[in-house]
Amino acid sequence: MSANLFIVPHDFTSVGDAALKYALYLAKPRKTSIELLHIVSNKSSKKAAMQKLNSIIGNLDLGVGDVDVKAVVKVGNIFDDIGKIAEDKEARMIVMGTHGAKGMQKLFGSYAIKVVTSTSVPFLVVQEGVAHREIENIVVPIDVSKESLQIINVAGELAKVFNSKVHVICESQKDPRLSQQMKIRISLVKKEFQEKDVNSSIEMIKGSKSYNHKVISYAKSVKADMIAVAYHSSALFAAFDTYAQKLITNDENIPCLIANSKLLSKLYY
Repeated sequence: MSANLFIVPHDFTSVGDAALKYALYLAKPRKTSIELLHIVSNKSSKKAAMQKLNSIIGNLDLGVGDVDVKAVVKVGNIFDDIGKIAEDKEARMIVMGTHGAKGMQKLFGSYAIKVVTSTSVPFLVVQEGVAHREIENIVVPIDVSKESLQIINVAGELAKVFNSKVHVICESQKDPRLSQQMKIRISLVKKEFQEKDVNSSIEMIKGSKSYNHKVISYAKSVKADMIAVAYHSSALFAAFDTYAQKLITNDENIPCLIANSKLLSKLYY
């Protein structure tokens, strides 16, 4: 994450407002700039959209030395251009809102996965009505795949900035081969966080319920302020889209940091 910039897509709803407020909170410690982005389908809509964005920014009551927020309107489509814009600008993160599992509109819901997988820039997905709070606990679920570890550095960076604790969790494996793979993954994570002096713990969780249910239950038990996960689809996890989507729209309204592990592999860990 080279550029000191966040991209915040805004759909002129309270969901966009929630994402912007959260982005402002994240941006302040490092004076990260924010580009408030709206995608339009044709040039004739650009002027009205720009006026709306500038009105939103004008109501933020930003002071001297505060985070710089700039309005950006682009002609295109949400599936291709949000990620492309963020990559072209080498943004650190895209902070996006979602209406949750019901009443989804455009990108801000089930289509989020399509956008997340289109870019190497990590997404932080914030649900409607979620106010920012201190990021004291970040839950990071991993699995036996090496791809799941690609979120480790991103989560570690956030933990260092906000002095957070990272709770790495994984499922207990009955199969000897998978159990050995999990031990290798755990040792890599421990080494990484020790070298970076990140406050962390690793816990193996058991139970018969789905992994996403166990992740959310654990996050609730430690009062997590964020869940961070690497997105990857493979034959081993055929239902990964559903798993990731349920984390994004979790009933506890915990913000979810999600990144495409295949694209991140060139940049992290």
